[in-house]
Amino acid sequence: MKTLKQISIATLVLLGIYALSPSGQAIFAQGSDFYNKWRDFQDMVKIINTNYVEDVDWDKTMLGAQNGLMEALDPHSVFIGTDRMEKINESFRGNFEGIGIEFDIIEDYITVITPIVGSPSDGLLQPGDQIVKIDSESAYKITRNGVFDKLRGPKGSRVDLEIARLGESDLIPVTIYRDKIPIYSVLAKFVMDDGTGYILLNRFSSTTSEEVISAITELQAQGMKRLILDLRNNSGGYMDEVIKILDFILPGGEKILSTKGRLKNANEEMFSKPKATFYQQPVIAMINRGSASASEIFAGALQDLDRGLVVGETSFGKGLVQRQYPLRDGSAVRVTVARYYTPSGRLIQRHYENEDARDYYSELYEKDYGRDTTNLEDKPVYKTKMGRTVYGGGGITPDIFLDDPATISKDLALVRRTDIRFFFKLASDYASEHPELADDWQGYLRGFEPDDSLMAEIYTKIFTLEDLELDEEKIREDDATIRYYFKSELAGKLWGRNEQYQVRIQLDNQIQGALQHFADARRIAESAAYF
Repeated sequence: MKTLKQISIATLVLLGIYALSPSGQAIFAQGSDFYNKWRDFQDMVKIINTNYVEDVDWDKTMLGAQNGLMEALDPHSVFIGTDRMEKINESFRGNFEGIGIEFDIIEDYITVITPIVGSPSDGLLQPGDQIVKIDSESAYKITRNGVFDKLRGPKGSRVDLEIARLGESDLIPVTIYRDKIPIYSVLAKFVMDDGTGYILLNRFSSTTSEEVISAITELQAQGMKRLILDLRNNSGGYMDEVIKILDFILPGGEKILSTKGRLKNANEEMFSKPKATFYQQPVIAMINRGSASASEIFAGALQDLDRGLVVGETSFGKGLVQRQYPLRDGSAVRVTVARYYTPSGRLIQRHYENEDARDYYSELYEKDYGRDTTNLEDKPVYKTKMGRTVYGGGGITPDIFLDDPATISKDLALVRRTDIRFFFKLASDYASEHPELADDWQGYLRGFEPDDSLMAEIYTKIFTLEDLELDEEKIREDDATIRYYFKSELAGKLWGRNEQYQVRIQLDNQIQGALQHFADARRIAESAAYF
């Protein structure tokens, strides 16, 4: 009770001080309602503390109050507890300290999916390696959190591993010294046979603009003539990183974005910088309902400025700008401070009602979300730099709608859900038996096809998965997909992620559809005199 009294007294003192501040006076000037609600809240706390049937867990209770306070504002204002802060900061900082592997727990062991390029594990560990011991202790049945605890650590610190590797009868001792590990935003980058460059971008972190600009420069040196930037399911990140990428592909003086808020320091207009040269090849951006925030800033500017073509389906519709404010205990609040607008003036925030967050997000799961073109007549109309019609009213409406992603049978989906690394394990076994395949990438890409005996083995292993009642006929209808799953995983095992995705896009009907529209992308950019 003493602690609660101290909290209440301190709160009242702080409230009194706050009431004298400019921002506090602004709130209280709106009337006495805020003060009355605050007093009611304090009364609630006292009543609960005095009368509740059990001792109150105030950490848990106040966490609920903090979350509720933010949720009542809008779907994107949030309270971030101390337990989540480090992971969130890490994912956007662009690096952490550890050994540098992507992994999964397979058959109760840490299994290396791929060593991160340039990390301490690069060249020491291989895809498919199982970590059996860590510093002489068994890693059998280790949890994911246990992996982080054991393998991450300060730069320069040592970790001793024992590895089970396919084709080796004895465990292999490996000593690794931890270092800073980059968290890449660019998951894949390569040039297709027709000169089309492809960049898969999964977030906008603190290193994203550097990665993307470097990737474009590298692909141009390899003969790239046009670019697909794949932003599907890219949920966003740092707005400044988007601005830097747009600045790289635009001449100077183009308005990229504006923000408007209640406070003056939230109102900004951002323009591309004057420069002698800029990236001048046709661009297509791919978006879907999972593309949000920073992804939408990029797609909206590309579209409004007639710099390129946007294809896919209508994006998420997040047009709100948040700032993160730290709290004393190491937690933070992320508060919406402004709305952002594309160069044509579009507010792309999707409509929401307070306290309806579930409906706000569940709408995305509707089969035809963002695809019903008859609804365009209800959307506000805007004009691009060269007078093309674009639409506001929630999300970025693409210039070209693409077909739905290709689907697989429920039975094959069940196999994937039950054992997400099923094809990875098959490919790892096969690669260890056929290392000669790694000698000819182009021959593999164009000519390798799982033969009948290999497919028979794959089907046998599918149908012997435990506790699955599979329809053999339905599974075999997905034969082409199964072949590509295996081929892409095998490419990843033999060469790496870029090669894995080069195989994978051959089965991606949306990428194949996007490739048909580069003439439009060039025509639009030429009309605006970009090249």
